[in-house]
Amino acid sequence: MVARLGDSVSFYKIGYQLAFAGGLSFARELAAGGKQIFLDMKLLDIDNTVAKGVENIAKMGMSMLTLHAYPKAMRAAVGAAEGSGLCLLGVTVLTSMDDGDLAEAGYPGDAQALVKRRAEQAAAAGMGGIVCSAAEARLVRNIVGPEKAIVTPGIRPAGSSSDDQKRVMTPALAIAAGASHIVVARPIIKAEDPKAAADAIVAEIESVISTDQPA
Repeated sequence: MVARLGDSVSFYKIGYQLAFAGGLSFARELAAGGKQIFLDMKLLDIDNTVAKGVENIAKMGMSMLTLHAYPKAMRAAVGAAEGSGLCLLGVTVLTSMDDGDLAEAGYPGDAQALVKRRAEQAAAAGMGGIVCSAAEARLVRNIVGPEKAIVTPGIRPAGSSSDDQKRVMTPALAIAAGASHIVVARPIIKAEDPKAAADAIVAEIESVISTDQPA
């Protein structure tokens, strides 16, 4: 897929599905070849374990790394990544979850309230950015300011299937709402022509940026 996409894509997310099938070595290879890598591990453990993991991931040449946005874990990670250039991202609420899912898991309030709280905690911990749905991007941008990364999964071009995602948005609307990065997988890798699909998404992003719409 990387070969088929060529120069159309320079930033790749590697998560559990690929990590447990040789993906960590592949991530190193891609980084060594000039690609940026977003390692989506959603770390959460005791402080020492998180810190040691982050130290090793920073040595791999990764560009971004996710952690669940729990304050102690985030503070440990920030200390471990200091000086490395690794952008740490706090995962707020998964885009496959809605208010009903949070209630079932025992969280009071709705998704937006939990995203707000976790964004505030991530900013206080010194994280490099936030992962949230595009529906909360504008809210989060107002909390974290203009410099932090806001990464939005659950991106679906108009007319495409939402699959198992519940809080989705198109690429253009996500960027206009304040996202700095969008995550797109199945609409590209399942397309008949993945490169054309990727190029169309890039063109949609560029059309929004060129209009200088406020975030």
